[in-house]
Amino acid sequence: MSLTVYHNPRCRKSREAVQYLNEIGKAFEIVKYLEQPFDRDTLKEVLNKINKKPSEILRKNETLWKKEFSSKQWSEEEVLDLLISHPKLIERPIVTDTKSGVLARPLENLVEFIQQP
Repeated sequence: MSLTVYHNPRCRKSREAVQYLNEIGKAFEIVKYLEQPFDRDTLKEVLNKINKKPSEILRKNETLWKKEFSSKQWSEEEVLDLLISHPKLIERPIVTDTKSGVLARPLENLVEFIQQP
């Protein structure tokens, strides 16, 4: 299983996911999505793998969201564009393999994902 971790090193939950994968000896690639932002196709592919809509990975407690965007109603396509333009609004960490993935928050989601046959 080849894993990719969409990671923000400043996020405690994201660091916990990386630490867990290291502890269990899983090989993985890190994508620092704030430095290497998603393009539309890649983010749509990741959303499909984790079976989430854009609004389901939107960080609604983020100050940027509250101050600038929360007063408007957004379609899923508009939220997708917003996440691409402002990757800080993407919930993290996200861990994917070649076929599926998981929003690894809480960490138990990642543990269950790794244990799947």
